[in-house]
Amino acid sequence: MAGYDVTEDPQAVRVRIGVALQDAAIDDRQTGRELLSLQGRLYGLTAAQIRTRLGDVLDLVDIGAAIDRRIGTYSGGMKRRLDLAAALIHNPEVLFLDEPTTGLDPHSRSAVWSEVARLNRELGMTIFLTTQYLDEADTLADRVGIISSGRLVAEGTPADLKHAVGHDVIVAEVEGDGGTGALEALRSIEGVEPTWNADGSLTVNTPDGAAALGAVAVTLARAGLQLKGLTMRTPTLDDVFMAMTGSRIEKDEAPL
Repeated sequence: MAGYDVTEDPQAVRVRIGVALQDAAIDDRQTGRELLSLQGRLYGLTAAQIRTRLGDVLDLVDIGAAIDRRIGTYSGGMKRRLDLAAALIHNPEVLFLDEPTTGLDPHSRSAVWSEVARLNRELGMTIFLTTQYLDEADTLADRVGIISSGRLVAEGTPADLKHAVGHDVIVAEVEGDGGTGALEALRSIEGVEPTWNADGSLTVNTPDGAAALGAVAVTLARAGLQLKGLTMRTPTLDDVFMAMTGSRIEKDEAPL
């Protein structure tokens, strides 16, 4: 926060940030409105300011008539959205979200995505988001940092990071435990980078997937490997994580 000395005025930073943790610390006995009002008071808002901010955050976070029900009756997705509203009640400049969609059903997850994107787009809010879902980072983030074993191993826009690992990805599924033989066979093809995955598939990075697809199929067949499936797609952030760390993402490894 340029221009503020935290040692002299820690509140100068506190009132400018909002935080929604992975496990929402909310009281099931309160109503949603009571919780948001209490949060506003804790941030020093007046009663009039709280009424105004309640209207603002409830427009952003779709809770509807449930705002006046006890939180114990809320679904997991509604609780997550209420926790987001609580982090926004004082209109912060910077918002920290810790895995906001973990454990949510697809509908609730999509709703949180929409709300996060809208906060950034309509309010210009800076959002730091940690997530284990790489498609979530790809969809929402302007810039992504990939963290592995406590180290930042890659950082950039999603497009730049995906471009860095190759233009196209070919995924081959082979019968049996043919990983070593398949890798040796594919390395004979110029311009491809094969990787054996723990799920029994092969990932082949190549600048030109259409040109390499036939060569990959023929090479695997000549090596005596039976193909179960062969598909081509553009790279994902999961491919970036794989390339940068040598493994698929685990639960304790959360890219920012």
